[in-house]
Formats: sequence, structure tokens, C-alpha cells
Amino acid sequence: MKVNVVMPKMGESINEGTLIKWHKKKGDKVQKDEIIFEISTDKVDTEIPSPEAGTLVDIKVFEQETVEVDTVVAVIDTNGEAVAEETVPIKKEEKIEKPSTTQVGGELIDIPMPKMGESVMEGTIIKWHKNVGDKVKRDEIIFDISTDKVDTEVPSPVDGTLAEIINKEGDTVAVGGIVAKISTSGGLVKIKDEVKTAAPKVAEVETAVPAATEKNEYEKKTEMPKDESNKFYSPLVMNIANKENVSFDELESINGTGVNGRVTKNDILKYVEDRKSGKVTARSSAAKTESYQMPEPKKGEMKTQKGEGVDIIPMDNIRKRIMFHMTNSRDTSVHVTAVIEVDMTKVHNFINAKRDEFLERSGIKLTYMPFISHSVIKGLKEFPLLNASIDGDNIVVKKYINLGIAVAVEPNGLIVPNIKNADERNVLGLAKAITEVGKKARGKGLVPDDIMDGTFTITNYGVFGSLFGTPIINQPEVGILGVGAIVKKPVVITVEGMDTIAIKPMMYLSLSHDHRLVDGMLGGKFLKSIKDGLENFDTSIV
Repeated sequence: MKVNVVMPKMGESINEGTLIKWHKKKGDKVQKDEIIFEISTDKVDTEIPSPEAGTLVDIKVFEQETVEVDTVVAVIDTNGEAVAEETVPIKKEEKIEKPSTTQVGGELIDIPMPKMGESVMEGTIIKWHKNVGDKVKRDEIIFDISTDKVDTEVPSPVDGTLAEIINKEGDTVAVGGIVAKISTSGGLVKIKDEVKTAAPKVAEVETAVPAATEKNEYEKKTEMPKDESNKFYSPLVMNIANKENVSFDELESINGTGVNGRVTKNDILKYVEDRKSGKVTARSSAAKTESYQMPEPKKGEMKTQKGEGVDIIPMDNIRKRIMFHMTNSRDTSVHVTAVIEVDMTKVHNFINAKRDEFLERSGIKLTYMPFISHSVIKGLKEFPLLNASIDGDNIVVKKYINLGIAVAVEPNGLIVPNIKNADERNVLGLAKAITEVGKKARGKGLVPDDIMDGTFTITNYGVFGSLFGTPIINQPEVGILGVGAIVKKPVVITVEGMDTIAIKPMMYLSLSHDHRLVDGMLGGKFLKSIKDGLENFDTSIV
């Protein structure tokens, strides 16, 4: 019988993988669960075992090729006899480190702490919906997490049995840190003794991480540094960095050979080897960790005590993290705010005239935000440095526009989902996208991809009646636009050379920008571009 070996699905949002190494060649005999190839995705690097014993009769996907999930990469003929495992004399009572558990058939799938935004480097587990030994279905919710950006539910990527819970409720884990393991074989996990006799394998092992089907020294809970970064590091890479004391600065300096320059397992292992041989010098060997701690009262300062007329309300996890990241943004970016006033008459009159028709045609309520967003996108194209970030001494200019829309979430939270490739949408498309991300945010339906890779943010505090404000920049972006309430008021206009007073719907826009990159002139020109776009909006394109 011939068995197809497919590109596995390593997570709900993973749709493809890159085959980075074959451990077997065509014609080789393979044992069931023997590692036959390695893959790399944007979430994880892992080794894939053979589903059956037999002969590898066909290889359809070669090294460095990227293919979609479920693509057949090889064929195994189970009629061919598998190679019997060779043995060597056993050394008596040799104490070696063995994994505490092993998978008997199937796979043991790592469940990592998901990345919920490019500036989010950790999450707190707030609830487990399953216990060890429980059956789980693919996409079934297994636990809830909380970050400073979002509280969300995390589904299982596969069918199987929850074999191990590594982190309990209340634990805070770095992004990519393994929090649980799911057995796809139905939970057949056996315990191994700590002291066993050693039987070395005949095959020589290259400098690679041990098989993903067995727990190893690089799969321990990571405590990687949580510095801000635009790069994504797989859980395996982060765990190796932690094990080898590779600091965050060092990790950032490694030139990745993976997809889109991503650092692979082999890249970091080579870096570790070069560092040991003195070819490179470590910037800092000690891995840094960062978590928010409430400051202790200064000497002589009294803590507030609950009593008559005073209630003490402990901050929840999301509020503490918002507090930390807002302070961090204040201390990172040099905030400067500019304000401009916009005459919204043209857009205001169009909305009033077309609101019902638009709702009937598209099912979407027409608001000011799609028009403001459209003008912002036009301004970002004209002044691309507002669509950038700072990486050390480098300016990273994004060629795509992922527009963040700040959404207030009850009771007192705030989240910024992104409209990906917003520059490819017209006003109708923006209106639908804004409505969709708002509903998902308030209904806790956001997924990690919704809040990752933002390039510029709009926050609309005008919905609460505020005229203007000075918003804090959403790191690592360099600008955020605040939208004030639209209020009718008397303004001076010129008609046929004569000044007169008219009642106009007016709005303040405030731009907070990072003065490290965006000077006052650039910020002013960007604001003026948005103002001109709104006051002279071509309503025929709607």
C-alpha cells in the first residue's frame, strides 16, 4: 500500500510551510515515527516523522520549496520492509537525560503562546477549558489568554488528547513559549524512568534540534526577552536562544536565511557555534526579561488603605499591561502633537443625502471614518515616512499600509485591530472593514493576525464628544491620528471676495508623531494633506 506524506498544518492560521531539509532520500527504508524531513513556517520550525514503516518511493517537494498545507510531499510504500533498528552494546548504568514522556504513534503537538500583536511579547493564561486527558477537536477552545492588547480564546490546531499542561492559570508566558502539548494519537503517552541504560543510535546526528516528537532540552519553557521587535521568532528559535543565553540584541543581529529573512534553527545554532569559537562577540550573554511590576512605595510614603469613603480596586491584567505599554511608548518615542481644523461640509452633506441608500445597497451604516481613513491612506502614500518605524539607527519604511482602528472595549479596555492592505480598498471596502473589525473586537472574535503588523493608527475619541486630544503612539509606529467630534459652529468664509459668517460642521484632527523621525514640517504637511483630501473629497468615487 502506498501512503501519501503531506505538508502538516501547524496551527489554525498556518496555510503553508517550507521544506528545509530531507533526512531520507528516495529508495531509503524508514521506520514509523522516524524523522524524514524538517519544515519551517512563520510560527514554528519542526521535524516530521514518517506515518508508516516502509520505503520512501517518491519525493515530490524538494528542499527550500514552499507549498500549501496538505500538499503531498512524498510517498511511502508500506509493502517494502522497514529497516530494523540496529543496536550496539549497552553501557551499564549510564545516567543520561531522557524525556519524561514520549509519544507512542501519532504526533505530540506543541501549543505555543500565540503572538497577539507585534509589540506584544507575552500573555497570561486566564482560564483552561480542558484538563489533561480530555479529548479535543480541531478549532475547539482549549484556553483563554490576556494581553495588553486583547483577551482572546485559543483553539486547538488539531484533533487529539490534551497530553500535558505546562503552564497553569495565572502564569505569564513569553510569546512562542510552549504552554501545552496535544497528542494526535489519542493520548497514548508513557512515562520513562530518569535513569536508563544508554543505547546510542547508529546514525550520526547532525547539529540539529532533537525530534519534535520527543521533549528535549530546547523545548523547556522559555523566558526569552520581551523587547519590542518587528521580527517573528519561532518557539524553537526562542527556546534555543534561551538555552544558549543568546540575548535579544544578539538575536536581532542574526541574518536569517529563512522565508522573508526569518531566523531559522540552523541560523541560531550556527551563531551559537561561531560565538563559542570566537568568530562573533556576544553583545550581552544574559537574556533579558521584562515584565511589569507595580512600583513599591518610596520610603516614608504610605500605601492607600481601604476604609470609609475609599474603595481599593486591584488592576486586572489588561489594565496593568496598558499602563506599562503606554509608559513604554512615552519613554520610547519623542511625542509631538499638531492640531488642524477641517471643514467637513462636503462629506457631511454626502452622508446625510446617501445614508439610507448606502445602507440598503451594502447593509453598512455610512459614517465619517471611511472618508477619514481614505484621506489618511492618501496622505501616507504621499508622505511614506509616516508609514515607517525605527529599528536602531535604521528607518524601516513599509510598502504596505495596514491601518489600525482603535476600538473601545467594555468595561475599560482598548484594542487596535488592523485593516490589512487598506490602500487596496475603496470607501465602501473601508466602511465594511471598519464595521467588521469593530464587531470582532467587541465580540472578542479577533485572531492574532487581526492585530499584527500595523503601520499607522487612527483613534476616534470624538465619538465620546471630545473635541481633540493628544493620543499616545502605538509602538513601533511613528504616528497616530486623533479624530475629534464634528460640531456645527460659526466660521468665517470668503464669498466673492467678501468675508462672511457661516455655520459649518467642523472637526479637529490631532497628529501625535515621533519627533525622532517626523519633524514638524513633515507632520504639518501630512495633516494638511488629510485636510485637503476631506474638504475636497471626490464623492463620485463612493
